[in-house]
Amino acid sequence: MSNEPATALTGCLAPIDKGGLESLIAKGKENPQAIKTLSCKTVAEGRFRHLNYIRDLEPYIVDEPPALLGDDTAPNPSEASLAALGSCLAVGIHANAVARGITIQKLELELEGDLNITAVWGTGDTSEKPVGFTDVRVKVNLEADTSDEEIAALIDHVKAWSPVANTFTRPVNLDIDAG
Repeated sequence: MSNEPATALTGCLAPIDKGGLESLIAKGKENPQAIKTLSCKTVAEGRFRHLNYIRDLEPYIVDEPPALLGDDTAPNPSEASLAALGSCLAVGIHANAVARGITIQKLELELEGDLNITAVWGTGDTSEKPVGFTDVRVKVNLEADTSDEEIAALIDHVKAWSPVANTFTRPVNLDIDAG
C-alpha cells in the first residue's frame, strides 16, 4: 500500500484525485485509439442568443454583444472558443503537474485572439481574407514548486496534447448537414 495521499495538494487549486488520474492514464494506454464522441444541441432563443445543451447540465448560453446586434447576455461564440482553449490548457497544466509531482500555488491564463469581423458572418465584405482567429496569444501565470525550465517544459507538453489547442492548430473535418 502506498503512503501517497489519495489527492495531490495544489496550493489554491482544489485537489484532484491522483488515483483517479492514474486510472485515466492506464485506460488511455490500454486503448490508445479510443474515440469519444461529444455532443451539444444548440437552440436559437432569439436574436443571436443561443442555448447550448450539453449532457444534463443547465444550458450554456452564447450571445453577441450589442456592437454585433446581440443582447450581451453571454460570451459570443469566438469568446467561448477562447474560454474553451483556456480551460483545456488549465486542465492539462493541472493534471500534468499532479502527474509530475509539482505543487501549484497559482494558475491563471489570459487569452486574446485577433479576428477580422468585416465579413459579418458572410453578409458583409466577403473579399478574400482569413475567417476566424488569425492569432491567439495565451499568457500563463503559474506559480509552482519547480524551476522555470520545468514550467516551460510542462506548458510545451500541455500545448502539444491539449485537444482544444490541437483543434485550433490543425485542420478538422467538418460536415454540416441541412437535414
